[in-house]
Amino acid sequence: MTDMTENRGGESETAAVRRSPLAKHSGGDAGSRGRTTIADGVVEKIAGLAARDVDGVHAMGSGMSRTFGAVRDRVPGGTKSVSRGVKAEVGEVQAALDLEIVVEYGVSIADVARDVRENVITAVERMTGLEVVEVNIAVSDVKLPDEEEEEPERRIQ
Repeated sequence: MTDMTENRGGESETAAVRRSPLAKHSGGDAGSRGRTTIADGVVEKIAGLAARDVDGVHAMGSGMSRTFGAVRDRVPGGTKSVSRGVKAEVGEVQAALDLEIVVEYGVSIADVARDVRENVITAVERMTGLEVVEVNIAVSDVKLPDEEEEEPERRIQ
């Protein structure tokens, strides 16, 4: 007794499947049927949001980029840049990130940097599937309790 049955044309079902143009696609993994690319900006946004979630992070970016960002945020229709202070280099399977942060006064910078690094790696790897090979963190400032928020001077009053 054989497990191959014959169809109307006299050939076995397995032979008919082998000839079918759909047969070459039916057994493969869907992930191997194309390529997914992830833009640097996508990884930068994910990393920026993940870094901001860490206690002790006051802001992202240098003083100059925060000042320009504050101006941009006030423009009608402008959106807040969640990727400010983040630079990503994304390859096919790996990503490397540079972050510039401002920490709150009184927190352990080493602890905040470690927590930011862990949070960013977890978020980027979970959401993109990329391997994060490094997260470099530059602490550019400390927010003192009595410091006012940086606001650009208004030229028109």
